[in-house]
Amino acid sequence: MKGSELYDDPDFLSGYRQLRRDGLGLNDAIEIPAMNAVLPVVEGLRVVDLGCGEGGLAVRLASGGAEVIAVDASEQMLAAAARHPRVRYVRADLADFELPPGSADLVVSSLALHYVEDFGGLVARVARWLTPGGLFAFTIEHPVVTAPLVAADCVVDDYADEGPRQRAWFVDGVVKYHRTIGTILAALRRHGFRLEVVDEPMPTAEQVEQSPHLAVHRRRPPLLLVSAVR
Repeated sequence: MKGSELYDDPDFLSGYRQLRRDGLGLNDAIEIPAMNAVLPVVEGLRVVDLGCGEGGLAVRLASGGAEVIAVDASEQMLAAAARHPRVRYVRADLADFELPPGSADLVVSSLALHYVEDFGGLVARVARWLTPGGLFAFTIEHPVVTAPLVAADCVVDDYADEGPRQRAWFVDGVVKYHRTIGTILAALRRHGFRLEVVDEPMPTAEQVEQSPHLAVHRRRPPLLLVSAVR
């Protein structure tokens, strides 16, 4: 089951929403603070949010004064998305979503691009959308997490073999795409980006003490965070 249909599957969606309600995911503790730390002042910027889900990041950016186009393939996620007068939601698959050249100052994506098969093609489109000096900032599942052909908490295996991986996550057959850190960064450089930040956000020891379920994420990084300037 691929990203374009995954979040409309009722069994998956029920499990995912329960995870977020219980605060057991990576978003609140790790991903959101890490992403916020690399974003510029957004007042007056034209922003595109790829894989926006229920609009948390899009609304934070709009509340900071940005005009946001928030894109997601899931009908159910967009139906539940938070509303804001400066957020325009668009239902589209990231595999073929397109915008006019030079129409964005900032492109962001939060934990979505590991569902995209043609990462290089997406980077090429983002490069066209951004004005000179525009920023592309995204988080994805860390390649050491996506690498094993058979999912395991802390085993790095099959790292060099890029391509699709199937996982059981609330439902069977969830498809994500593994690519190495080198491949990710090379795609950005190839399409004219200058790397600003490459980080591997992990919980602090204090966070693990307060929330023991985060302990595994100090044994290996759960996320890769990249920001790059066009």
